[in-house]
Amino acid sequence: MKSVTKAYRPISWPMKGAGGDTGSWRTHRPVVNVQLCNQCQLCWVYCPEAVIDRYETNIDYRYCKGCGVCATECPTGAISMQKEE
Repeated sequence: MKSVTKAYRPISWPMKGAGGDTGSWRTHRPVVNVQLCNQCQLCWVYCPEAVIDRYETNIDYRYCKGCGVCATECPTGAISMQKEE
């Protein structure tokens, strides 16, 4: 009997490329206020999709799912979730 678990990747594995592209289904996106950001990199550490640049204040919106983990973990409140238009 074939194992079904080998057919799927764990949800904790970020996926870049066409398979991880958000498309148009995201409802909210993180926005960074660079004036409040202290470069602690907690957003980078906790982002489950690995879409936050470690050294610059950039978010790759092509793959961001809008989960809000980065905003929750940000100690200075520099990241807010804004509704997609």
